[in-house]
Amino acid sequence: MRHFLRSLLLLSAFACSTVINTLAMAAEPYPGKPIRIVVPYTPGGNTDLLGRLVAQHLGQAWNVPVVVENRPGAGGTIGVSQVAKSKPDGYTMILGAFGNILVAQSLYKDLSYDPVKDLKPVILLATPPTILTATASLPVSNVTQLIAYAKKNPGKLNYGSSGKGTSNHLFGELFASMAGIELTHVPYKGSGPAVNDLVAGMTQLNFAPFPLVLPQIQAGKLKALAVTGAARSPALADVPTVAESGLPGYEGVGWFGLLVPSGTPDSIVNKLNQQINQILSDPQVRETLSAEGAVPIGGSPQEAAASVAAGIKKWRGLAEKIQ
Repeated sequence: MRHFLRSLLLLSAFACSTVINTLAMAAEPYPGKPIRIVVPYTPGGNTDLLGRLVAQHLGQAWNVPVVVENRPGAGGTIGVSQVAKSKPDGYTMILGAFGNILVAQSLYKDLSYDPVKDLKPVILLATPPTILTATASLPVSNVTQLIAYAKKNPGKLNYGSSGKGTSNHLFGELFASMAGIELTHVPYKGSGPAVNDLVAGMTQLNFAPFPLVLPQIQAGKLKALAVTGAARSPALADVPTVAESGLPGYEGVGWFGLLVPSGTPDSIVNKLNQQINQILSDPQVRETLSAEGAVPIGGSPQEAAASVAAGIKKWRGLAEKIQ
């Protein structure tokens, strides 16, 4: 009986503590201190640029500092793991991407977080295509020529990505599989370093984010062979899609969303969602993102969660093959 009473007291104390903490969080005005957006890749990549755009406008709207913290490594999973274990108070968010949210669980059996159970989506930001980009010296100018060249030169083409399991990695694997060719994957810690080596000729191909290669394409230093989305991009209207230029049925688009630790109160998630939807509807923001090939999405937290589930289902099979 003594042990039973002691256990009952401990349980009661824990329950009271939980209620008090919840009430305290609810009583605090949000936001009341700086907000941190963790970007799990190196500075200068498309994820970083998007994170800084959101941080700038969110800070201006709420008049609080919103800082971007880069935590690259392990295909973007290190930063996500850190946020998943953070205090669920709305002051720490992750700018999640295709690789660390949609496919990481299929790639890493020892992954330290569950993207569905340990994180709560706030909003889907964008699902941009990439550009199948080649070095200027590669003797091809379209997808058909690339496939023919790869078949005549097996093992001689490599492509960089921002890490194992990232979107530009999986888009390359999908391309090679559908085309029946061999491409060697070279992982980097972010899109920025991968594109730098592409420009330098260290790699021959990249399924690259628009912002990082458009200037080099326009300057003639790189070639835009095709766009990976289902439709042509307004940012490169003259460049065909992969599907219409040699591989019917091919489509690969990225995934960018903001997520918080799973225990974050719905009231905070909804407040963040409403404000970021306003940011995404701003004409200047939409113009900035569209010029970089990323049409903003927005929507509810529930729609963002549904997009996570659909993406995991779509890419699971291919992700498991490249472990």
